[in-house]
Amino acid sequence: MNKVKELEKGITGRLNILEQHQRECNLEMNGVPENRSENITKLIGILASKIECPISETDIVHASRVAKINKENDRPRTIIFKLRSRLLRDSLLAAVQTYNKHNPREKINSHHLGISGNCVPIYVSEHLSPTNKSLHAAVRLKAKELGYKFVWVRDGRIYARKDEFCSALHIRSMDGLRIMETR
Repeated sequence: MNKVKELEKGITGRLNILEQHQRECNLEMNGVPENRSENITKLIGILASKIECPISETDIVHASRVAKINKENDRPRTIIFKLRSRLLRDSLLAAVQTYNKHNPREKINSHHLGISGNCVPIYVSEHLSPTNKSLHAAVRLKAKELGYKFVWVRDGRIYARKDEFCSALHIRSMDGLRIMETR
């Protein structure tokens, strides 16, 4: 029975690596209010212009909203978009982080995208595989419980650091949560 579990764990791990690799040029944008006549590619262009990271329409390979898992949730559907390269994805993501760091009182929001109505924050992040997304959520919860200061994602990998003086931990699976407890 142990052999079967080990084999299953290995297959699941490899499948997750492949799923994450397919998303290597993708970003996701959360919090963008929905509008029937919206042009998602144009919204991405407005975002890029606002954060001073020039991209053209040809740099956006695909952009769309994804279906909600919970239909009862009133939050807007997530926008997933694929860029031409990882370098472009990383540049856009870094520009968002830089903009938000330099404008802590006016972080990227719906008004920056020209969307009227209530001002709501917009979050841009790497597009994680379902396995990595749930692992990231679990790591954030465990980090909060244990008093960790930092949790981040880089190239689809999840990291945590207790404070500025500790080394970063690469959390690969739910088993990694136990390692966080020993630090």
